[in-house]
Parts: sequence; C-alpha cells; structure tokens
Amino acid sequence: MTRRPHTLLAMDPAWLGTQFGGRELTRLRALATLGEPWAAHRLDAPAVRRRLAEVEVLLTSWGCPELTGEVLDAAPRLRAVLHAAGSVRPHVTPAVFDRGLLVTTAAGANAEPVAQYTLAAVLWAFKKVPFLAADARRFRTDWSYRDGRGELSGRDRTVVLVGFSRIGRRVARLLAPFARVLVVDPIADPAAIAAAGAEPAPLAEALPLADVLSLHAPALPSTRHLIGAAELAALPAHAVLINTARGSLVDTAALEHACAAGELHAILDVTEPEPLPDDSPLYDLPNVVLTPHVAGSLGSETRRMAAAALDELERYAAGLPPLDPVTRESLGVQA
Repeated sequence: MTRRPHTLLAMDPAWLGTQFGGRELTRLRALATLGEPWAAHRLDAPAVRRRLAEVEVLLTSWGCPELTGEVLDAAPRLRAVLHAAGSVRPHVTPAVFDRGLLVTTAAGANAEPVAQYTLAAVLWAFKKVPFLAADARRFRTDWSYRDGRGELSGRDRTVVLVGFSRIGRRVARLLAPFARVLVVDPIADPAAIAAAGAEPAPLAEALPLADVLSLHAPALPSTRHLIGAAELAALPAHAVLINTARGSLVDTAALEHACAAGELHAILDVTEPEPLPDDSPLYDLPNVVLTPHVAGSLGSETRRMAAAALDELERYAAGLPPLDPVTRESLGVQA
C-alpha cells in the first residue's frame, strides 16, 4: 500500500477555495496525511510552525510565503515542494535547492488555457475580427471600413512564435493545420520544433514574414524589451502582435507609438505596467485589444492545476519520478 506523507497546503485562502473542490479534497485526503492545520497562508504562526516540524510535503499555490532558510529550519522533514500553479519564483528560494528538495510545477496544466486563448486570438487576427468589431461601432452601415485593415484572409498566413515554451509548443501544434509557423528560440531543439509542425528561424529573418507575432518567452533580464521599436518596425503593415506571456517582453512606449501610427494591431493580455496607467493611448486605439490577464487559468480551470499537483503527490508517495520537476538550472530560463 502506498504511504501517505504528511502534507501541508500553503497558499492564499481564496485560491485554496477555488482550486480545491470536493473532488480534489477527497483525492488529497486519500493521498496524504493531513494534520491541523492542514492549510495555511502564513508559515510563521505558532500552530503552523508546530505542524511544519512533521511535514514531508508542501503543496503550494499562489500566495505561498517565501520559503526562506528560517522556514526550512522549521521543517526538518520536508522533502518536496509541489506547486499547484505556474511559476515557483515567488516562493522557491535558493535555500530550497541548497537543501536538495524536490520542486515541481503545474505550469504544464496552466499552458492549456493560454494556448487555447492564443489559438482563438490568432485565428480571429487573420481576419482582423476584433478590430473590425471596434470599427463597426464607429462606422455603422458604411462597410468600407473593412478595407482599412489589410488582407482579411486565413489562407497562406505566417505566424511567428517567440519562445518554444510549454505554451509555445502547444500553440505551434494547434496552429500547424492553419498556417506556416516559425519559431524563434535560440535554445530550442530544431527537431522538437519540426515535430510540432513548425520551422526554426532567427528573429530578424522571421519578423518581416509575420502576419501574426505571438510571444511565449519568459520574463528574464535577457528578454526584457525583446520587442522594441526596431522589431515593431520590421513587421509587415497590418501585422498583429499577440502577447499572452509577460508585459516586459515589449517596450510599451515603442508599442504605443507604433499602434498610434495605425498599421500595427495588437492583442494584449499582459502589459508593462499591469494594468496600464489611465492615460495610456492603448486604451482608446481601435487597433488594440486589451484583456485583463485572463488567458491563464481562472475559476474552474485552476482545478486542472490542482489535479496536476496531486498527480505529483501520488507519484512522490509511490517513489516514482516527478512529471514536471523544477531545478535551479531550469528555473533560470523559466517564467
């Protein structure tokens, strides 16, 4: 019989209630030994510290406190930190890796809704649907407005994906039946890109070919403002920029200038800063669509991430290797 490791959930109470419904809690109780408290937002309360002394697994999500050396000192039996969300950067410190703890992420589960959002955005972008919808409110019965958005075609389109991440590779596979897909990612395996139905390409060569440019790179010092004035200027007239990754990948001032000029279109689920200030011109431009960071897991979608973390817990308890581990090295190139 598989053992049931002592487990504590560490996350914001709001996310606990959203991610762990009846089905998830039933499975959790079957997989783990839960004490009192069995969930916590703060890890410095006396009752939680007493509980940490016996905990072998932390199951974390959004709002988990930083796992400092002091917290880890209070948890001498801790062996694994299994994250039921995406990035572990907010709470996993170097001390976690120094102590050899297993860290996993549910970022793969979070990639699903982002890839779906991106697929929908790209397909609508081919015919400029969101922008023509904005035009319709102004021009009403004068349909000549549709001639101002470039070619409205879903045939022979080229989509450039910057980043062959968990999300980027899913998007590549989803788009392969509909468009030529070029992938810009200097560290990705060309064979893996080809297997997803796409082609590797350098950024400078890909940009002039992009009917749609979709960003899927992590926020790192090396990727900050990866798309600036020069890159935006290299795009063809009437191209569409889609950003579901991180706002810092794009120079906001350059984007405002390029979109205000009229020929660049943008669908932005993330921005820098986020949200944009009240006076940003991007709010009022008919060639810009802004959504409030909704591409990632929300509502019931977050339970897919809880299920992924519980899969990791089940494998850990059975002595099986993790499905999606995070190492010190891999964290250096992840969001």
